[in-house]
Amino acid sequence: MEIERKFLIRQLPENLNTYPFQILEQAYLCTDPVVRVRRSDDTYTLTYKSRGLMSREEYNLPLTLESYEHLKEKADGNVIRKKRFRIPLPEDLTIELDLFDEPFQGLILAEVEFISEEQARSFVPPDWFGEEATWSTQYHNSTLSRMIL
Repeated sequence: MEIERKFLIRQLPENLNTYPFQILEQAYLCTDPVVRVRRSDDTYTLTYKSRGLMSREEYNLPLTLESYEHLKEKADGNVIRKKRFRIPLPEDLTIELDLFDEPFQGLILAEVEFISEEQARSFVPPDWFGEEATWSTQYHNSTLSRMIL
């Protein structure tokens, strides 16, 4: 089960470059339900996600580079590329801060994953977070993949 809240970012933290990051590339084979292939540095994954906003089922299976490239060719829509910073928070939480590349350059989103819905509901975001986007599919990567640009 994936339990997360998502936010637009009003202002980047000053010390952003001190945090570890990954380069992500992901493509969508299906968006309802979500079936995605992702490259995270040198790790390749096939992911299934059920419907939902704050909470939804998620399953990940490892892929090889060859299978990732093969499946990526079959994907529909935009391939999403972004740089993901991992910023630690108290209570063993982590902000995953995504800075998107073209064609979504300028879009900056943060996600925080939780172990329970209660923990998610009680979360108070940092001051530099902007509008919450949890309750809309507008900023789901699967939605961005379908946008006509």
